[in-house]
Amino acid sequence: MLLLSPLHAAPPTADSIAVRVQACTACHGDQGRATNQGYFPRIAGKPAGYLHAQLLNFRDGRRNNALMSGLVQHLSDDYLREIAEHFAAALLPYPPPQTTGAPPALLARGEQLVRRGDTARDLPACAACHGAALTGVSPAIPGLLGLPRDYLNAQLGQWRTGQRRAAEPDCMARIAARLSAEDIGAVSAWLSSQRLPADTRPARALPQALPEPCGSVGAQQPQGLGPAYGSDSQAAHGENDRRAAPDKNDGQAVSRMKNGS
Repeated sequence: MLLLSPLHAAPPTADSIAVRVQACTACHGDQGRATNQGYFPRIAGKPAGYLHAQLLNFRDGRRNNALMSGLVQHLSDDYLREIAEHFAAALLPYPPPQTTGAPPALLARGEQLVRRGDTARDLPACAACHGAALTGVSPAIPGLLGLPRDYLNAQLGQWRTGQRRAAEPDCMARIAARLSAEDIGAVSAWLSSQRLPADTRPARALPQALPEPCGSVGAQQPQGLGPAYGSDSQAAHGENDRRAAPDKNDGQAVSRMKNGS
């Protein structure tokens, strides 16, 4: 009878988004902050629209990763948006830069491509889309700093070879196709060697139109991303209160994720 008494009952599990996304933090680190080692990217503080788009891409086959696709394949658009907004609101400290001691010539080439591009080869600067501070632009363009060098190499390589895709017109695929392997190595070395600015939040808008049409940003919003996630600063940083309640199937899917099934 003692085994059936309330004193011996298992404590209830809190039903919160923080609990549900524990499967994400197993790879992406505590609260999604990752580290400067290894391969897994930081997701804490990334723009909500970007995170949501990537979850949809994994679910719908535009990005290929068996683990990620398996985790999100049964989750609804609204629930994936809730997950994205949860991590976007986590504005947490970054680790020191990963790359040290890279050759000065390599870093100089990487900085040129990131800051100024290469007009002779029709390569826009990374900063023209990802913001002058390289911390991204809300709600759909990611920051490039604080990511592992191997991860940057892999993603640029996948864009270049067509293994990673996005909504058409796929601006990253077109730009990456113009990069050489040496370019990619220089860009990843420079980005992974940079410290974050004091304000790591994504910019609210770009000061000029994007250098190329980009379907993942939105053809109708070339100078920033408009009010899709709200127009005030709180919403622009992924901290808005709009939360789409997941249906019971969503909750069951994340429960299976936590149990490894």
